[in-house]
Amino acid sequence: MPRTPDPAPSRASLPVGTLVAGCLAVCLAQIGLAMPATLNGLFQEHLHPVGSQLTWISDAFLLPVAVLELSFGVLGDLFGRRRLLIGGALLLCAGEVVAATASGIHQLWAGQALAGLGAAALFPTSLAMIAAGTPSGAQRARAIAVWASSLSAGGFLAPLLGGVTGTYGSWRSAFIVVAVLAAASALVSLLAAADSRAPEGRSLDVAGQVTIGIGLFALLYAVIQGPTDGWGSTPVVVAFVLAAVFLALFVAAELRARSPLLRLDLFRNRSFAIAAVVAVVGMFSFLGTAYAASIRLGPIQHQSPLRTAFAFLLLNGLTPFLTPLTSRLLHRLHARVPLTIGLALIAAGDFLAATLDVDDRALSSLILPLGLVGVGFALTVSSITATAVNTVPVHLAGMASGATNLLRDFGFTLGPAVIGAVALGQAATRVSTSLATAPGLSTESRGAAHEVLKEGGPLALNSVPAESAPGAARAYALDALGHGYAIGFVVCGCAALFSALLVVTALRGEGATEAAQQPEVKHPALS
Repeated sequence: MPRTPDPAPSRASLPVGTLVAGCLAVCLAQIGLAMPATLNGLFQEHLHPVGSQLTWISDAFLLPVAVLELSFGVLGDLFGRRRLLIGGALLLCAGEVVAATASGIHQLWAGQALAGLGAAALFPTSLAMIAAGTPSGAQRARAIAVWASSLSAGGFLAPLLGGVTGTYGSWRSAFIVVAVLAAASALVSLLAAADSRAPEGRSLDVAGQVTIGIGLFALLYAVIQGPTDGWGSTPVVVAFVLAAVFLALFVAAELRARSPLLRLDLFRNRSFAIAAVVAVVGMFSFLGTAYAASIRLGPIQHQSPLRTAFAFLLLNGLTPFLTPLTSRLLHRLHARVPLTIGLALIAAGDFLAATLDVDDRALSSLILPLGLVGVGFALTVSSITATAVNTVPVHLAGMASGATNLLRDFGFTLGPAVIGAVALGQAATRVSTSLATAPGLSTESRGAAHEVLKEGGPLALNSVPAESAPGAARAYALDALGHGYAIGFVVCGCAALFSALLVVTALRGEGATEAAQQPEVKHPALS
């Protein structure tokens, strides 16, 4: 008698170990990204960075995340997500150890870049592993909500970790704590996570990855170094030329690639193109604000990391608590409504922050401006992806989400670069003028101040001992830096306001309607 085949087994629910491993990994990656911003004052005090060197501490971590996140997603599909989750945590651990033992600013950059490389693997892999392990849409939605809560928790814990360890220990101990967390995450992934992969139709876009990596690095180098080296200096001009050439090569590579890193044909959809601009400009505004706040409280006012952490709790810490409200709004309203409100709140907070006196060290003065930015960010960050995804046909939603994440992270990376360039450039001009016309400043003090300004910039002059000859000019540096970073807040506010107006005026029609009218584009990666 022939044997009857057994019925196909139903897919089991997501293993708890996989959920825990993915959530721990993304929480760790977010802590690694956000924690150093609370320590900028200690970096300035102990490592004495000059010119734009402080800006590179932030962007050394952010650049690998922005450039490599999508490629790591592909690598996880091809070679196994569990392997990438373990490797990413170990890379982040190694980077934190390098940073913790840094004897100078260049080693700290190297540590941040290595840690950023690990985070670039953890962000997409943790989400893909959780999504792949859920058998139904309802279970997947719940699991992704837990993952998103873990991401928000990382943003909440990062300033607390940096503030407490930096105030009662040292900036090195902050990196050591993150290294221990990274080692624990790797161990949990090794012991508890279930592996998954999806290699069919996936391939690595090497040409696209190389060209966008070189192009974005050259662009950031030019923007960050412009105020220090001079916008007409040979290295800056060469960097701008390289950026233009390699970004053009990236476009050419993506048009020919079988499995492109960024689907350029998505931008034929007008609504998606507008949403992409909003993703870059809006997130530039938020992280530019966070960077300006960290420099104001740390290197300018020399406040403790714990007090700096208060600002970041206002900026990042509100998101976990507002997530349920944001979810309800996205269910009941078109995504452009909370997106517009969020961007408008960010703009209002920035314009208020720009009016704060640089001598005002009261934390209470920050509650309203940075609180508005924090609430605005909570409404904006989820709405950006929802807006972009809703403007394309359903079968392109995953690609639209990935493209939006890349553009959003690029906006994050631009924040410290552009605001640092604008603020330091304005401050250098103002303090030079003030020193030239300062009454009652001795020739010795004026000459010594000019020498410090030439070698290290306004932040270095603001940090010299009061009893030294340049110390007599510290007040001029403080005033100039307050002016420069106030302009930085205004730039961030204008960027957020522009984004809000763009959403209101250009996304008035239903994105889904426009998406339905778009011709379907066949692509091997979407089979």
